[in-house]
Amino acid sequence: MFDGLYFEFPKIAFVIFFFVACETLCKMRLTSIYFPHLRTFAGATHASSKLLFFLKWLAIVMLIVALMSPVKDEKYELDPKEGYEIVLILDASQSMSAQGFDMSNIQSNRFDVVKEIVSDFIQKRKSDNMGLIVFGEFSFIASPLTYDEHILSRIVQQLYIGVAGKYTALNSALAQGVSLLKNTRSKSKVAILLTDGYSTKEIDKIPQEVAIEMAKKEGVKVYPIGIGLPHEYNSQALMEIAKASGGVAFGAANAKELQAVYERIDELEKSEIKNESFNYLHYFYAYPLFIGLISLMLYVYLRNKRGHI
Repeated sequence: MFDGLYFEFPKIAFVIFFFVACETLCKMRLTSIYFPHLRTFAGATHASSKLLFFLKWLAIVMLIVALMSPVKDEKYELDPKEGYEIVLILDASQSMSAQGFDMSNIQSNRFDVVKEIVSDFIQKRKSDNMGLIVFGEFSFIASPLTYDEHILSRIVQQLYIGVAGKYTALNSALAQGVSLLKNTRSKSKVAILLTDGYSTKEIDKIPQEVAIEMAKKEGVKVYPIGIGLPHEYNSQALMEIAKASGGVAFGAANAKELQAVYERIDELEKSEIKNESFNYLHYFYAYPLFIGLISLMLYVYLRNKRGHI
């Protein structure tokens, strides 16, 4: 239990010399009283004096030890995970309300289908550190990077069309996704950008060139996915983003094709994410402090009970 124990403030131990000097040089002087049976009295109180002496010095030593703050370091390491650090960027603009994307359930809109496929993708990537950006006419971080795929899936399921406005600020969303990955340590940083429309220039404050440069600078590989018919989204812009960042642009006209796209991305080569370690300090000052206080209270009690001055 006490292996590796050390003191945070070892120099406080020198305080003991102050008490030793005081014990030696600061003797209490009392008026002499004649007592005919002095030897008998001294013999009777000798044992009690030894006990009081022991309690006094035990209290002093234990309190000094407590002030020295005995501690013990324990090192913890999180298991390294192999995988990507991925940010999912989802379009939640008004155009995602179009129906007929899933032929097996024509009544479902695009966003409902996307949520199911993305949730399934998240559950498969258990070793990845994943975050979520949602965008419309503005973008926001729906979830920071996390290894908890269950929490992330629940967040995806709670999203709805128009949560970020009805227009499309695609470049701003991409820039925010890159920023989310900026300070990560993985060698493989991936942004999966899903949209079904064109970027609204009046709303999108960040030019496409700026967003692309940010991705290149931070080493983020972007995989844009356009869903719907080819004329419904800006395939040219998505290909430019993918080419500049080292990714691949995809198109999906229906739910089955979108599922195939995420399955293909799921086959990406994994890279190691370094494990994290930290030290936890266990403090043991409470033990000598408790012993010292108990000894001090016993000392005061016995001294008063036996009539010592």
